[in-house]
Order: sequence, then structure tokens, then C-alpha cells
Amino acid sequence: MGISLDKAFGIHEAALRLRAERTQVLANNIANADTPGYKARDIDFKSALSNAMQKDGATSLKTTDPAHISSGSGSGVAGGQVELMYREPNQPALDGNTVESHVEQAEFARNALEYQASLKFLEGRSKGLIKALKGE
Repeated sequence: MGISLDKAFGIHEAALRLRAERTQVLANNIANADTPGYKARDIDFKSALSNAMQKDGATSLKTTDPAHISSGSGSGVAGGQVELMYREPNQPALDGNTVESHVEQAEFARNALEYQASLKFLEGRSKGLIKALKGE
């Protein structure tokens, strides 16, 4: 009987991938904090994760490159799997920029912490699989 790594790692692989995508989006927001007219973007993590888990089913196509044909329509991150949304500012700037540095930095730190948590879960699962394979 073979071991299915997709089932062994469960949701954590998709969560890790989405957290990495969200890190890029948040870093882009922080980098454009002083760009006039720039609109802050973000990912709705819960809906993106549930969407990714549905697409990882047996009937969906798996792609290995962003240039491959995407199974979803839309122009989001990761081949149409993640839809970028605009963030509503608490206090918009006069130049049309909606990036609030303190909000973006807090979200970036939270996302980094949750990324580390996903890595720890994957590490624990990997160690458990290694122990099982060794017969310990």
C-alpha cells in the first residue's frame, strides 16, 4: 500500500502556498506606500484556501507552471486560484493611495507568523511519517 503525500500533508501544503502568495501581495503594498493612486490589495485567505482545496480534487487539472492553461477564470494570483481584492482604507490619503503602512506591516507580521505555523505543522507530519516508515 502506497503513501499518499497529498493526503498525509493535508491542507497545510495549500495553506503554505497561499501564505507565500499573500506575503508577496503585502510586500508589494508596503513597497508602494508612497505611490500616488496606488490601491492596496489583499487575499481573502479563508475563501482562497477553500477554493484551492476544492480545485485539488480528483477532477481538477494540476499545473506546474503559471504559464500553463489555468482551470479557473479570472486574473488572480496563482493561475486564477486566488482573487486579489482591494483593501478599504480607514483613512484614505489625499493622493488616492489606500496603503496604510501600519495596517500592512501588522498583516505582514501576522501572515509571517501563520506561515511559520504551517511550516511547523508540516515538520511534525514529516517527522511522524519518517517514524512510521522506520517502524518506530
